Amino acid sequence: IDCSSKVFVMSTSCLLWETRMNSRKGFATALRELRTSKGLTQEDFSDVSSRTYLSSLERSMKSPTLEKVEELSGVMEVHPATLLLLAYCRAEDVKFKELILRVAGELRAMNIKT
Repeated sequence: IDCSSKVFVMSTSCLLWETRMNSRKGFATALRELRTSKGLTQEDFSDVSSRTYLSSLERSMKSPTLEKVEELSGVMEVHPATLLLLAYCRAEDVKFKELILRVAGELRAMNIKT
């Protein structure tokens, strides 16, 4: 019996789960880092989010929608890309400049003008 495809599917699922967990943890770290560096409390986000929800994001229990990322970024007065890039830097343990160069290279390779 050839089980190689089953192993691949299981490995792929584990990889996706690990990637999601890393992304979620990276976002949690970035959100808490930006929030505290701005001197903001979780209560300062009450116009866009409950303290319970914000706490669940910072504990990597939930993932936000893109709209929620925009709202959270607005409270911190940073561009949503700042929050997301920092999240991926933390998730992948890479330097900001490395990630920016990678993104620029990927866009350039697809002939997408910015």
